[in-house]
This record gives sequence, C-alpha cells and structure tokens, in this order.
Amino acid sequence: MNLDEYMSHDATGLAELVADGQVTPAELLDLARRRLREVNPDLNAVVIETGPEADAQVSGELSGPFAGVPFLLKDLSQEYQGYPTTGGCRALADDVATENALVTDRFLEAGLVVVGKTATPELGAKGVTESALWGPTRNPWDTSRTPGGSSGGSAAAVAAGIVPVAGANDGGGSIRIPAACTGLVGLKPSRGLTPYGPQTGESGFGIAVEGVVARSVRDSAGMLDAIVGANRYADYLSAVPETRFTEVITRRPGALRIGYSTHSAITETPEPEAVAAVETTAALLRDLGHEVVEVAPPYDDKALAETFLTIWFARLGGNVAEIKARTGASDFAFEADTVAMVEFGRANGTEKLIRALDEIVQYTHAIERFYEDFDFFLTPTLARIPIEVGSIDTPVPLQIGARVAHKARAGKLLLASGLIDQMITDNLGWVPYTQLANLTGRPAISVPVYWTDDGLPLGVQFNASLGADGALLRLAAQLEEAAPWAHRFPAQPKRRA
Repeated sequence: MNLDEYMSHDATGLAELVADGQVTPAELLDLARRRLREVNPDLNAVVIETGPEADAQVSGELSGPFAGVPFLLKDLSQEYQGYPTTGGCRALADDVATENALVTDRFLEAGLVVVGKTATPELGAKGVTESALWGPTRNPWDTSRTPGGSSGGSAAAVAAGIVPVAGANDGGGSIRIPAACTGLVGLKPSRGLTPYGPQTGESGFGIAVEGVVARSVRDSAGMLDAIVGANRYADYLSAVPETRFTEVITRRPGALRIGYSTHSAITETPEPEAVAAVETTAALLRDLGHEVVEVAPPYDDKALAETFLTIWFARLGGNVAEIKARTGASDFAFEADTVAMVEFGRANGTEKLIRALDEIVQYTHAIERFYEDFDFFLTPTLARIPIEVGSIDTPVPLQIGARVAHKARAGKLLLASGLIDQMITDNLGWVPYTQLANLTGRPAISVPVYWTDDGLPLGVQFNASLGADGALLRLAAQLEEAAPWAHRFPAQPKRRA
C-alpha cells in the first residue's frame, strides 16, 4: 500500500483491509508516520509521539472493530499512561499520566494504534489551537489559517491524512469548530453518553464531553459505538442506546422538519460564506424531501455567551488552582489570557456562577420547546471562514495589564473596563453558534457540506434533542451520500496568497 491508497481509506475501510490480511498494522503505522513526517512540520498538529508503545501494539495481538488503524489522542483529558498530558500548558509539560483515561482505554480496546497526541490551546480554553508551549497549529487547507480549537491538532492531522480519525473533546464547540474549519465530521455527543475519568469528574460542570473528529460518518458512528458504555466512575446512570450507531446510519431518515437560522446577536452579520453554507444545505435538504423553514433563534446567543463564559471562567479557575497546588507552578507558568480568565471568574463571584448554572434550565426548556415543532435546528458552525493564525492574539500591553490585575486581585476593574465584552466579540464572535449544545447537554454535529470558491471548507451545524445522536448521524449519512466529502484532501499543506 502506498500513501495515496492509505489516505483514500477511512478508518472502517483500513480495519477491513487488516481483517482481510491485505495490509498489516505495522504497514499502516509506517504509512501514518511517513505522512506525519511529510506534513507535520508545516502544521504542528502532532506534539507528542508514542514510538515504543505504538511499535509494541502492532507487534502484538490486536482485536476490536478498528484493529490496526493508526490513531491520535488529544493532549487534553485523554491521558495515556507513561506520557505527559500537557493540555498545551507549560505547567503540565512534565505531568506524566500514571493511568489511562477511561476513554483512552475504550480507544485501545477498539484496536486503535496510538501514534501520538495532538496539540490543543492552553487547557482547551480557546477556539483556536495556539499555545505558548507548542506554538500555533495550522490548517492544512491554508496554513495561514487556524484549524480551530480546541481539538485543532486532531482536526489538522485527520484533514491532512496522517490518520483517518482522532480523539477530540468538546466543551464549547471544540469538536465542531475544528471539524468545520478542516472539512471533517464532528459530533458532540449527548451529555453522559461518552465516558470521563477516572482522573476527574465531569469536566466543566458537565458541559464537556469526549468524542472524535473523522473523515466519514460511518467512522463517527463506529467510534461512538466503541466508546459508549457503562462508566463506573460516573455520577449518574446514562441510558446506552439499544441499537448500534453503525446500524442506525444504514437506514435513511423519513421526511424531517428542520428549522434554520444564521442570526447571531454577537456577530450581527455573519460572513456571506457562512450564510451561503446554510442556504446551500437547506436547498440540498429540500431536494432530499425534507421541510426546511427559516426561523428566529429560540434563544439569545449573546446572553447565552455570558452565561457560558461565567461558568467557563469559574471552571478554568478551579483547574488552574488544582494545577498550581499539585505542581507548585506560579502564575507565570500560565498564559496571560488564562490568567485574565481566571481573574474574571474570581471577580464574578459565587453568586453569579450559581445564577449562571440556574440559567441553563431556561435554555434547555427553550430548545426543547423548539423541538416540539422541529426535528433539528440548523445553523452555521462558524460565522466566518477559518480565521488567520494569530488574528485574535491579545496585545502585549493588555497581557501585562491582565497579569497586574490578577496579582492585585483587581478583576472587578477588568470587568468594568469592558474587556469581557471584547473577549466575547473576539473569541466567540466567529463561533457564536456552538455553546448552546454544551450548556444544555444536547447533541450537535458539524458536517462539511459546503466549500468556498477558494477551496476552504465551512461546515454547517445541526442541533438535536437529548439522545438524538443516532438521528443526527443518520441525517449526516444521507447528506454525505448526496454530497460526498471524504475524498477531499489538501494535496500538500500550503499557504494561500
């Protein structure tokens, strides 16, 4: 098998070739490493390689639905025993995992061969993958642009053909945003469906979940089948679907009623390409026999963004405090933006946090009332085409000011300065559509139906009711059949003029 043949197969296809004896796991590992050497210097997607362990895996007996398929873990919440889990943070550069995360065990039980770990922004706190520890990760479709975040390293690696599928997680859009930026399928599963721990409990009060980014819908379905199941570390009992997702996607959906909107109170006017992506998808859906209706959004995304950030800042503050206590790290082991977010969280106080957590109920009720009339809610995944690397960097004077304010515990001054409104505009303004699914625990998927005239992918997002993961994948499979995308590859990562 040559590289072109390797890249032409999704994970399911490669697993079938291994099972049939047409290729060995060792050969696939060699091809993944060759592709990594070719493209990673331009992308900076893979930041840790797992040489001896990967060699040991392919030398031994492998079983499971994806036996022998090369795979990458995300370097955040997907611990791999014997290797650091840095989360893109200098304070964790030497934080070697003493045991696997439960989701990592599920990946290994599926027969996947772990080639390495992928880049993430510091502690997964941004929608771009740019950290002081590892540097920026770049989009293989245009290396001047971001692959999104926080699972941007995984998305860049899959889009460039290093591996056909990679680990990801989503606390505010971190699966869907990178999938939309790089032409992949990105499912954010329902809360409680995929495992967490044992290192921690549910991340971010339950808003973050584990998953993957993939080239094909059948890989997304198969990987979900592989990682769902009972979790003895869980705080509650989740229902496991009776029918496997790989079976669900073989049945096409009946006529659906889908509401769509491109409106955002944060962005006000999404780029024409984002609007075109949704309108193109709506037209395709109508051709497939579905009823598609433009609607007013069933929630205020600017108010929701404030609720989300209040919870996010508090969660980040807890993470930083735990890291400092465990490692002895100082504030300067963390990026200035992280320090600023922690100070925002402290200044907001407990009362505002509790109020924000209570507000989740309002958004949950609003979206479920919407689903009384519609099967899905369609939006852009991104309000703009993938932004340029470094374009939302905080200016150095503001970074210095954030550190001074944190040291002086002057977060209320930062809040009064309007900096938080600017943070919402800069960091969420280009991705205002994804946080709803996290706050409410509902599933959502980004699919690469639309491509710009310049050849950049721009995914669209479908939101659904709790537990409707299979229905989302079924619709995605129908769209994939009507407008195939898995064959698309950037021939070689390049910077566009």
